[in-house]
Amino acid sequence: MKFILRNANVVNEGVVGCADIVLADGLIERIEPVGRITANELPAVDLSGLFLFPGVIDDQVHFREPGLTHKADIHTESMAAVAGGVTSYMDMPNTKPQTTSVKLLEQKYMLATNSSFANYAFYLGATNDNIEELTNVNYNYIPGIKVFMGSSTGNMLVDNEVTLEKIFSEVNTLIAVHAEDEDVIKHNTEIIKKQYGDNPPFSVHPAIRSDEACYSCSLKAVNLAEKYGSRLHLLHLTTEKEMKLLSAKYDKAKITAEVCAQHLWFTDKDYQSKGQYIKCNPAIKTETDRNALRANLINGNINVVASDHAPHTLEEKQKPYFDCPSGMPMVQHTFHVMLELCKQGIFKLEDIPFWMSHNPAKCFNISNRGFIREGYAADLVAVDMNDVTPVNNKTYFYKCGWSPFDGFVFNSKIKYTFVNAKLVYADGKIVNSPVGERMYFENE
Repeated sequence: MKFILRNANVVNEGVVGCADIVLADGLIERIEPVGRITANELPAVDLSGLFLFPGVIDDQVHFREPGLTHKADIHTESMAAVAGGVTSYMDMPNTKPQTTSVKLLEQKYMLATNSSFANYAFYLGATNDNIEELTNVNYNYIPGIKVFMGSSTGNMLVDNEVTLEKIFSEVNTLIAVHAEDEDVIKHNTEIIKKQYGDNPPFSVHPAIRSDEACYSCSLKAVNLAEKYGSRLHLLHLTTEKEMKLLSAKYDKAKITAEVCAQHLWFTDKDYQSKGQYIKCNPAIKTETDRNALRANLINGNINVVASDHAPHTLEEKQKPYFDCPSGMPMVQHTFHVMLELCKQGIFKLEDIPFWMSHNPAKCFNISNRGFIREGYAADLVAVDMNDVTPVNNKTYFYKCGWSPFDGFVFNSKIKYTFVNAKLVYADGKIVNSPVGERMYFENE
């Protein structure tokens, strides 16, 4: 169906301007100044007073399917995604079974067919012994290879030095890295256990998963990428110390970085009130670290903002520190966090699409998405910056049934989300069947 979005305040490529937009056959067909398109016979959606953004591309989610669907699944979490303005996502391999072979990867893609409301892609996971799988996959159909250089939920730790050398020297696509030094974490854990025993407060989390654990492993990844000319993407950076790596003179076309919204929002002071609900890997750290992340996002050293959406059940999150899994549901509220920080004067509204749409499309060579341009996929989000979104289990779609923002009210409201020119979310409700498509990556 062809229809018109009229009177939109378009936020795209660093500019805010009014336009009318024609959508047809999944694409943006025309973009014209307001009033120039006179095809009154076409259906129209009036976006007067709303801001229209390119759909958010979230490069790091854990939708837990297959095997962990008591926590989440592709259907429920993709509903949360579109409710949060996320029109495309890239899902991680630490499922059951772990997505570490081409066969399992394709099985996972089949799960998303006809069940995902947003466009989807799945990483192939690295292990200490699957280098042949990593080098034989078609790189046009995956966002990249995921390497856990530090253990996390699902423990896919790659700690064999020879294997790491092979991955960085032989893999010819993006290598996305979770960088935390396992030896440093183990050493810090022993210190904490001597001090607190087996039930420490959750405030110890940044002491265990410390800035040194993050920096030393990120440095190793950067050195390997520099040595072999690899395409490296550093996931969820958290420390001021790591920012020194980003400001160094390396090939910034080949080494890019991501920050997650929770690390731009919370600080270690929030463990007192939020406790286990903000336990995630890498840990939320100090206000100084948070401010450094914000500054390096603004200056361009950090490229991408993501959610690291990683839900667990309330029962699982109630366990003592060492048994409590790390991770929190975020995909429905990451965009809201960034809009709220704009309201606070920390970021500029016109910069948000760079970090959440344009740069992810560029970093991952995503075909035909991430921009409001004629001929591009019509993945779009209309936002009311004068309305509010209260966070509670009546307003979000997370299967796990909780949020670290429970009780908070965001000063923005997502009115409409379009995926491939189809309206999927409007005024708090899912209004269509799953319409997500498999993403394509223009890799050599």
